[in-house]
Amino acid sequence: MKALIDVLQSGNVSELNSSDYYVYPNSIAKAAGTTIAIVKTAEGKKLFAIGDGDLYDALLGEAAEGGAGKLCPLSHANRLTINNYFPYTAPRAFGTKVATMGLGDRLGIASPGHIRTIRGKDIRPVLAQQSIRELALTGRTYEDVLDAAAYAVLQEGYTDGYGADGDHLKKIEDIEYALRLGFTMLTLDCSEYIDGTIGGSSEADIAAKYEQLPSELRSRYESRYLGGAASIPGAELNFTRESLMKDVLIYDKAIGFMEEIYNTYIKTLDREVDFEISIDETETPTSPEAHYLVANELKHRGVSIFSMAPRFCGEFQKGIDYIGDIAQFEKELASHAAIAVHFGFKLSIHSGSDKFSVFPLIGQYTNGLFHLKTAGTNWLEAVRVVARENPSLYRRMHRYALDHFEEAKAYYHVTTDIGAIAPLDRVTDEQLPEYMNENNARQLLHITYGLLLQAKNEDGSKTFADEFFRTLADREDVFAEGLGSHIGKHLELLGK
Repeated sequence: MKALIDVLQSGNVSELNSSDYYVYPNSIAKAAGTTIAIVKTAEGKKLFAIGDGDLYDALLGEAAEGGAGKLCPLSHANRLTINNYFPYTAPRAFGTKVATMGLGDRLGIASPGHIRTIRGKDIRPVLAQQSIRELALTGRTYEDVLDAAAYAVLQEGYTDGYGADGDHLKKIEDIEYALRLGFTMLTLDCSEYIDGTIGGSSEADIAAKYEQLPSELRSRYESRYLGGAASIPGAELNFTRESLMKDVLIYDKAIGFMEEIYNTYIKTLDREVDFEISIDETETPTSPEAHYLVANELKHRGVSIFSMAPRFCGEFQKGIDYIGDIAQFEKELASHAAIAVHFGFKLSIHSGSDKFSVFPLIGQYTNGLFHLKTAGTNWLEAVRVVARENPSLYRRMHRYALDHFEEAKAYYHVTTDIGAIAPLDRVTDEQLPEYMNENNARQLLHITYGLLLQAKNEDGSKTFADEFFRTLADREDVFAEGLGSHIGKHLELLGK
């Protein structure tokens, strides 16, 4: 313990050579007469503090061996204290002038690798990014998500700022929950207010439904969008009466929902929050005209947004590359990006993991100013580590995923062909990591993450999770390197 104290006092981590502790060198920080660091112990990561004063007194923990210093758990209460004394460990809003990347860490252990990958690049990380669905599937809370991100920032000594996104929120109580905890980004999921039945309706049915709308509402839309062609450099817009009727029926209620949430929760805050609009969780692709209409209506209603996520043509499925006509995607992307520039917000790309074939186009047409969301690909890199380092565990997880695949499909839209996955008994241990290179196997493991993490034995113990996390804790540098390579490929193709 004396050696650990000497290290913190001198700042020379190389002096410590102990099997009992590992000091994360970038975590050493000083404030208010106290020096702190994150250390790895046999019981897991802890916060070690020496000194005196308010910070030392505020940290909750136990006196270290010999009575010098204090070992503190990486708890929620201690995270709040750290935020107060080291502001860079608290999340912040970024606004529209810098590219951002959502790096949803479902496990609470990926952020150190994310930080090492993104540090020094012309893009900022949204480290804490989770939806309520993801919380339910992983058994975590928003407190857990924020705590993990903040301690990762402290561990890596990362001072360039990170965001926290309440992702795909629909319910008032969830919005209030995220904002109350200090989340700095809110992604409003408007799917329940978007009428997905209109796309399959006949022209006669659409016209009849449109005529049932209040005449004042119809007149307002018609005067704005049929009175003259909208002109935006780089965007092809062609409003017709037929397309306008359809778009009004699909999006009008959703626009009202956006306005209500903005006026009630965003506009009234005494701090900055990046407000994102999600209209991508629908079967109906967002035409450039619909994108323009939604953005223009928000402008007229005084709603200021950080970004908007349209539903692009083609398929943005989880964990695999873009599926669709790339030429058509490029044509529509040019219009979507131009619309975002015109209204002063960023284009947001959801399910952005592994869309390698279209990343260069996204970087090009947005001029490098975008928001891209990833999440499940980080879990897959963790699974790759397990496949390499603990093949027995991987094999058990793979079999369980196969047995529960249909159950998992209730949460995600995928076109996975289970029959195309190489049979497990024909794959050697050395070949197991290659499953993470094949689309069908990737999606199998991708969408079953919640079931795998929550699975329990008859005695109530975790079937996989405890061994899974122990394996990753033992090989955390391997995991970080894997994330660096994989997420680094995303950044390179995006022009970052």
